[in-house]
Amino acid sequence: MKPLWIDTPTQLAEACAQWQTRDWISVDTEFVRINTYRAQLCLVQIGDGSLNACIDPLAIDDLTPMWALMANAGILKVLHASGQDFELVVEHTGRTPAPVFDTQIAATLIGLGDQLGYAGLVEKRLGLPVDKSLSRTDWARRPLTQPEIDYAADDVRHLSALYPALRDEVAARGRLPWLLEDCERLTEPTRYQVLPENAWTRLKGLNRLPADAQGRAAALAAWRETEAAQRNRPRKWILEDAALYRMAERNPQTPDALATLAVLPDKTLSRHGKALLEVLEQANGRPVHVWAEPEFAGETKARFKALQAAVREVAESLALPPGFLAPRADLERLTLHGRDAKVQALKGWRGEQLAPALNPLLD
Repeated sequence: MKPLWIDTPTQLAEACAQWQTRDWISVDTEFVRINTYRAQLCLVQIGDGSLNACIDPLAIDDLTPMWALMANAGILKVLHASGQDFELVVEHTGRTPAPVFDTQIAATLIGLGDQLGYAGLVEKRLGLPVDKSLSRTDWARRPLTQPEIDYAADDVRHLSALYPALRDEVAARGRLPWLLEDCERLTEPTRYQVLPENAWTRLKGLNRLPADAQGRAAALAAWRETEAAQRNRPRKWILEDAALYRMAERNPQTPDALATLAVLPDKTLSRHGKALLEVLEQANGRPVHVWAEPEFAGETKARFKALQAAVREVAESLALPPGFLAPRADLERLTLHGRDAKVQALKGWRGEQLAPALNPLLD
């Protein structure tokens, strides 16, 4: 059946009125984020097993009926790897769709692998190859071709076909409460709010810097995040990671010293040089503390390895990926802080499964 293309307020209101009567709907989005900080929402696909539609947010100014549908707590929203979709919804509405059933989590819980992609899931469960030739479509371009519209609509058509069987299989394994717990956590809006003070967590290899340089790098990352958001430009357009690290390490104090580093384009140096020196000066005035711990060694490394082995053993008994039970970041925090570590591995169903194996190592 040919998907419905919705590009008028009347069409949107009529379709949403129909979906409002459903127990569940499948949802997907298409966006572009090449030259901007924020993603541009270009398409929203919604299906219910019968009606599959592509909504054009570039043509409809008022998407209130669609956002109301997403917010309806009486309708389950089925998505796959919902993080980026939720990020877009939070940006537009300040809240996430809820409740939700994430088919990627469901696939993991029934033993199909960790972070299985949508195409892989469709091929494994439905036996249908996904045409990847259209995956790089410019979704902001109009008009879209019929094959492109069909490709986008297939996302929710396939999700609608996948959902009932996945739900039943997860339930048959007694893991539906696990899935619901994980999916409920996905609906916390704070997960998708990028705060400048947390921008340092995006820096790879920060732990290789001395503590004072880490503080300067964190301050530069926070400045970059704010500037990128205000100008709606990609972070790397504002300040490349390599330049950020070099400035944090060398700690230039004057315009000449900054220019001598030769890590900033002339335009960036002229536009932001003064502000960057101020950021560094302020960072130097703050107390020094370790932002990212160095690589583990000695007894600390041995403790980390013991925790890793314990998680692996539990994961094997449950036929689940170890990283799904306790990601490396959780194990690192457990290594450093023991029972005081604020990690998901000690909470909810994961805590119940892991506690007997981890507690002796945390004493």
